[in-house]
This record gives sequence, C-alpha cells and structure tokens, in this order.
Amino acid sequence: MEKAKVYFTKKITKENLVKMYEKLGVKLPGKVAVKVHSGEAGNQNYVKPEMLADILHHVKGTIVECNTAYDGARNNTKKHQELMKEHGWSDLFDVDILDAEGEMELEVPEGQVIQKNYVGNHMKNYDSMLVISHFKGHPMGGFGGALKNISIGLASSHGKAYIHGAGVPENLWTADHDAFLESMADADKSIMNYWKDKIVFINIMCNMSVDCDCCAVAEDPCMKDIGILASTDPVALDQACLDLVYQSDDPGRDHLVERIESRHGVHTVEAAEKIEVGTRKYELIKE
Repeated sequence: MEKAKVYFTKKITKENLVKMYEKLGVKLPGKVAVKVHSGEAGNQNYVKPEMLADILHHVKGTIVECNTAYDGARNNTKKHQELMKEHGWSDLFDVDILDAEGEMELEVPEGQVIQKNYVGNHMKNYDSMLVISHFKGHPMGGFGGALKNISIGLASSHGKAYIHGAGVPENLWTADHDAFLESMADADKSIMNYWKDKIVFINIMCNMSVDCDCCAVAEDPCMKDIGILASTDPVALDQACLDLVYQSDDPGRDHLVERIESRHGVHTVEAAEKIEVGTRKYELIKE
C-alpha cells in the first residue's frame, strides 16, 4: 500500500476541526453520522460538545453513540440519553443511540479472531460517517483513538462484550489480551468494509490522560495538548498519533508510553494493518 496522508495542525480550535476535515477533500454524502465519545458520568477529560459545534454544522451531522457493556451511566438507552443531555450533547445536536433498537450483524471474513461484528442497528439509517476521536490512554487497550472508536465504540452493548471476550461475550474481562486487541482490529475491518470511502477520521490529541473517557474516575492529563490530525485511513492516523507521543519531550510522555506499552497497545495497529484496515506508512502534512 502507498503512504496514507495524515493532516496535522498544532492549534486545537473549532475552526481547525473544519479545516482538517476539508483538507481530506472528501464530501461526506447524505445523512452523516458523527461518532464521538459521550464521556462517562464523572469523567473530566472527554472532548466537550461545544468544541464540535462548527464541524457538526458543517457536515449537518447527527451525534451517534452506543451503549456500554459494563455498569455505569451509559449501559442502557434511557440512562445514556440522560447523560447525553447532562453533558450538553443533546442541547446542541441531534443525538442517536445506535443500539437503542437492537443490533445488526456485520460479517468479517478476513477476521483473525472474530468473523462477526455486532453494531448498533441504527447505523443503517446513515449514508456516511465522520469519526471524531479523543486520543488518550486506555486501561485495557493501552490507547484509544480512531481504531477503538469504530470497533468497541460502534459495537452494540452485546457487541462490545463480544469483542472484549474475543468472540465469547461471557469472557469480556478474562479473554487473552492480544486476542482482544486483534478482535478490535477485526471489528475495524468490518466497519471499513461497510462504509468503504464514505468514512473519514479526525483525532484530537488533548487532555491526554492514561485513562479513557469511559472511566468515571480518570487520572488528570499527563501531557500537554499536541494538536488535531485527520485522515481517511484510521491505521495511519492512530500510528501518527502514537509517533507524536513517542517523539515528544513532554515530561509526562513516559507515563503515557508506559500505559501504551504495558497493554501492548501498538498490537491493535499491527493487527489492523495485517488485514488491510489501512497502512502504518504515512506522510504527515503539517499546516
């Protein structure tokens, strides 16, 4: 595969989210789903809805999320909708919980661990997707970026347990760790097969804690903000973000790197490249 293009700006502003999207040269057609992380109740680090106002208006998008597979404020539709209001999402945008009316099954013939992926049923109501991910650490995946946001993030509540359990939902916390990471990559493949060229990705490298936005009690950020990156290739995008962390001289860098490496985080990117979700080879185009 030839190198993917990844666009980068250091300035994290509402306006630059639109600029980075426009750099991709893709006009998302029809009804646009915008996948975000709604933020668990109590979490302080998630990207706030006000930051996304310009880009949502620009693409005329609907905010989409899915319910979680663990206890908390987002594990059923009613609670999740209440939290979306509490966090300000539904005051600014149309919001859709994709698995509010069940799930649909996507085949993954290329899957290394799982050959099926279960996503929110409402995904079929959209013509294209913009994925806006908050790049940060993660307690299980090592890091969370675009690849996590379209695998675990788009999976139904049952689908999340299926990925975490490497095909056995009952094993969601006990499955072989690398098999879990490979299952995320398999789920990524199903999403790219589904959307083809009608999906694009933006990662925001801000509030970078070692913990995910799914944590009600998360560590405060350990690194200074780095910027906004955008690509049509989620593998290249996450790899570029990892490289920027590793190249940083920020004193908090080692703490985040330890989280990534102790959870074998790069393996998700390796596994995704192996089944041609995208390529780790990229050209970083700085604004």
